[in-house]
Amino acid sequence: MLKKETMIRSIDAMHPNKLEIDLAADLIRQGGTVVFPTETVYGIGASIHSTEGIRKIFEAKGRPSDNPLIVHVASLEMMHPLVKGPLSPRVISLIESFWPGPLTLILEKSKNVPDPVTANLDTVAVRMPRHPVARALIEAAGVPIAAPSANLSGKSSATRANHVIDDLNGRVDAILCSDGCEIGLESTVLDLSGDQAVLLRPGIITKEEIENVIGNIVSPTSHEVSDSVPRSPGMKYTHYAPKAPMLMAVGDLASMTEAIHAQLMSYDRSVRIGILCTDETIGGYTDENLVAISLGSRSDLRGMSSRLFSTLRSFDESNVDLILAESFPEVGIGEALMNRLRKACGNRILNQESTMDERPGIVSMSSR
Repeated sequence: MLKKETMIRSIDAMHPNKLEIDLAADLIRQGGTVVFPTETVYGIGASIHSTEGIRKIFEAKGRPSDNPLIVHVASLEMMHPLVKGPLSPRVISLIESFWPGPLTLILEKSKNVPDPVTANLDTVAVRMPRHPVARALIEAAGVPIAAPSANLSGKSSATRANHVIDDLNGRVDAILCSDGCEIGLESTVLDLSGDQAVLLRPGIITKEEIENVIGNIVSPTSHEVSDSVPRSPGMKYTHYAPKAPMLMAVGDLASMTEAIHAQLMSYDRSVRIGILCTDETIGGYTDENLVAISLGSRSDLRGMSSRLFSTLRSFDESNVDLILAESFPEVGIGEALMNRLRKACGNRILNQESTMDERPGIVSMSSR
């Protein structure tokens, strides 16, 4: 795509500058694309009423147009015209419990939502962010803003301004830089378009927390996951992948570290290897050819989740040839953390019997 002039502005998260917000809101109304922070990750937004703006989102990201976008609103008044009929009691209960915040609801859409926003689906994904800059931008624009994560398609989502600039400077009309992506993982996505609530993407709002509000929810079927038209972002395409191939060790802590060390023995010292580990294990990875980065303590799943995407990008910056990652318990927030890790490594699981050379689709490091 042709490079464009990108307006880059730093915005105080707690006291957004009205002039800067108004400039960005004008771009939204004129069919432009604006990157802005949310409490989860940065988003790249355009007015849902601008066919040109929506097209620019897909072009800037290099994202397939059959992947639906999440529509961000600043109020229930802005949301009501997007969905069919009155809100059900369970939708109202979830909104009262978790909005504004990192929960996306998939509902039957009205005729007011253009098909390019929803990949021609009969549903729309809606969220009300709580980040002050995001809310100020939506309110000033006066229109719902469709916004996927602000990164090149397939790369790790951006939680820091410099990562957004690296990916999208020259590809969007404006970038609003600010602090505050404290969650660091994309929102939980819950499909409420049918009789049964379906958790399409785990996030910081956990399955257990949702069930405490509306009762039992289920995970998508294998058919829904492999559907040719995904009902939610993150269901179909490879996501979050670092530049280097990545394998993940599973099991208890002792077996994971043993498997990683066994894998390390199969490479000569010219191979630069990244280790995604924790405070409890980083002391065991001290060889000079290793780039070991801790996500934090295994007792703090929330903190580790908030650092995952920035850590994956740190490995990119370190130019490692291979990444070996530890895994984590898939309970509570750990379900969301492991969901992103599995996608980042393409579900390639390391064990002591297999080597990189035996795994299809992975470049043999020994041949480099």
